[in-house]
Amino acid sequence: MYLAIKLGAYDLAKNVTMRDIAAKLGISVVSVSKAFTGQSGVSDELRQRILRTAETMGYKYGSEAKKKKTLSGNIGIIVAERYMSENSFYFKFMRGISTALQQKKHYAFFHTLTSGNEEKALLPDIFFHQRVDGIIILGQISDKYINAVLGTKIPVVFLDFYNQLTSESCVVGDSFYASYELTNYLINNGHHDIAFVGNIHATSSIQDRYLGYAKSLIEHNIRLSDYYIISDRDAETGEFIPLELPVVMPTAFVCNCDEIAGRLITLLAEKGYRVPDDISVTGFDNSVYSSITVPNITTFEINTEKMSAIAVEALLSKIKTPSEHIGMIQVKGRIVFKDSVASLNYK
Repeated sequence: MYLAIKLGAYDLAKNVTMRDIAAKLGISVVSVSKAFTGQSGVSDELRQRILRTAETMGYKYGSEAKKKKTLSGNIGIIVAERYMSENSFYFKFMRGISTALQQKKHYAFFHTLTSGNEEKALLPDIFFHQRVDGIIILGQISDKYINAVLGTKIPVVFLDFYNQLTSESCVVGDSFYASYELTNYLINNGHHDIAFVGNIHATSSIQDRYLGYAKSLIEHNIRLSDYYIISDRDAETGEFIPLELPVVMPTAFVCNCDEIAGRLITLLAEKGYRVPDDISVTGFDNSVYSSITVPNITTFEINTEKMSAIAVEALLSKIKTPSEHIGMIQVKGRIVFKDSVASLNYK
């Protein structure tokens, strides 16, 4: 478990001293002191080993550490670097979070999480010395990193992601119902051979979008086919992989995001298919890709501004009352009709 520490005088408890901690780790007392006071000269990895060891050994802090915490007004936002492409959908969330915090007279500190630090569960310096009052995790991260964040005991809310570790404090778009609506829209336009594009093992959002697609097919007595599930990315790294079209082509594709829908339309054009004349395509997010792709992509827009505002409100509530149970808050959106879907009802 990681420990967030406030600067102040050090007392002894259980006869444990900084020298004991240094001896335990085989390092100098100076390194231990630097780790506690936030000075340079120790790596983030060593700093966190020292803090964990101090907690395990029962090292306590004096009366200054027991005083009521003075709030800084700072909120840390962490987002994995794999989500930060040039036209990332998450820029909408970052803008929404920043705006919502400004309205509450709070300040946002954004931190891009590298894959290496995520793998090692190395937390950024903003976690130390009470520099932030709370944390918003934007997008999916590993369970190992989630446990490290939760171990700091700093109030945290997860935005646009949930699993069994985060479902008590998260704000998500209703991806299940959104994909259900998009698939219903295709079926109502005469499509029955419909494929899904997305690696269902990659993120909780893609899983929910697949399940919404599946529910729609089941309700309309359309058989689910494994060869109509097209993977689009590596489940571990999130990096896109080349799309492979099925041998038997569907009349429509439900894509898990607009960028993938745009890549699919490009691939279909290379293979001689016209969208929407030959094949229909839907996307998700109403990102820039839905407007720059020709034809423009019919998509689903989640209310990122509302999600961001709710996440900020929920986090500030947790900061005020740490024991408060937030649960999972779902935010709905709307279909944005554009040019990538054709009706088969008149053919």
